[in-house]
Amino acid sequence: MQLKEFGMEQRVGEASVKFREPVEILASASVVGTKEGHGPLGALFDEVGQGDYFGGKTWEEAESNLQKEALRMALAKANLKPQDVRFLFAGDLLGQSIASSFGVSEFGIPHFGLYGACSTCGEALSLGAMTIAGGFAERVACVTSSHFASAEREFRFPLEYGNQRPLSASWTVTGSAAFLLRHADRWEHGKAEDGADRWEHGKAEDGANRCEQEKGEDGADRWEQEKAGNVEARRMPGRMENVGGCLEAEGRSLRARARILGMTAGRIVDYGLKDSMNMGACMAPAAADTLVRHFKDWGRSLANYDHVITGDLGSIGRTAFLDLLAMKGIDLAEKHLDCGMLIYDAERQDVHAGGSGCGCCAVTLSAWILKQLEEGFWKRVLFLPTGALLSKTSFNEGKTVPCICHAIVLESL
Repeated sequence: MQLKEFGMEQRVGEASVKFREPVEILASASVVGTKEGHGPLGALFDEVGQGDYFGGKTWEEAESNLQKEALRMALAKANLKPQDVRFLFAGDLLGQSIASSFGVSEFGIPHFGLYGACSTCGEALSLGAMTIAGGFAERVACVTSSHFASAEREFRFPLEYGNQRPLSASWTVTGSAAFLLRHADRWEHGKAEDGADRWEHGKAEDGANRCEQEKGEDGADRWEQEKAGNVEARRMPGRMENVGGCLEAEGRSLRARARILGMTAGRIVDYGLKDSMNMGACMAPAAADTLVRHFKDWGRSLANYDHVITGDLGSIGRTAFLDLLAMKGIDLAEKHLDCGMLIYDAERQDVHAGGSGCGCCAVTLSAWILKQLEEGFWKRVLFLPTGALLSKTSFNEGKTVPCICHAIVLESL
């Protein structure tokens, strides 16, 4: 039997997959809490909650509602119904992934529950994209979430305890993002003879998409609600905002947000660190390991990417990450970004080392990273979600903090 029949020719190196045909991120949605709404990216999130319970009675129920709303909005943007999605890959930080199981059960989509700690977004996108590239699904959904209060109770101390946090600690993001993936060459509206996509809404002479929303002189989108200081729930009935593409009311045409070219699977890296209040330093070695292996597997270097974007190393983890790479002759300082440092304003918001949690890189990817690719500011980035694979049991038993990081190659259309 030839390898091609199993799609095995898509394997590269020791732990990477380069898709024969790119997998597209058709649509995505992000829902966050009030603190995230006050941050630098606050105006870009699809919805900012009025309160962090999101209609629930407990913090755990609140997190489930986050996932439910994010997936609902992503499906609405793509004009899809749950039955149009073959598989759902979802995970969170809670024991037995209860935020996911209670959050997405009503959609009735065949479900794979995942746990990769704060790297779960990367794990879900990797598995979802491979499922499509292997011919096992036309469309899949990837959902993940975290909530500050539920994570504190799960991994540290209940909020009522009022414990002090060291400066090395990060702040778990309250947020959820959902992504819908599809096969790149199966477009409902067809392609032109030269392979270019035929858009019903057309493009301007400079190639820019003509969207229903206007833009200001500085290129910023004009939202129907005020941006500065407004943390009320941002819902826009009757309007599905998708930066970079226009969604027809009947769902006839929707441009994807970006494409996934492939991935490099992370492996567990443990440097023997035990400080659960310094997750960035614990995860930095895993991020460095995955980046070096990705370059080797793909035969690439920093020159092939506009940016390398880690998940939630924070300020301390970033320093360790850059130092580890410098020891291997890689100077990443100018091209490195970290979602945990992007989502909050370190000077105005008391988050210490930065943001963390499954929702951190997920909502940043949906709201900001994909926007940069859509609008042509970037051509290609390497997305590196990081995760610390500890539990409260392993911590109480004095175990070390094993970590992991996956690499996703994202490219503009």
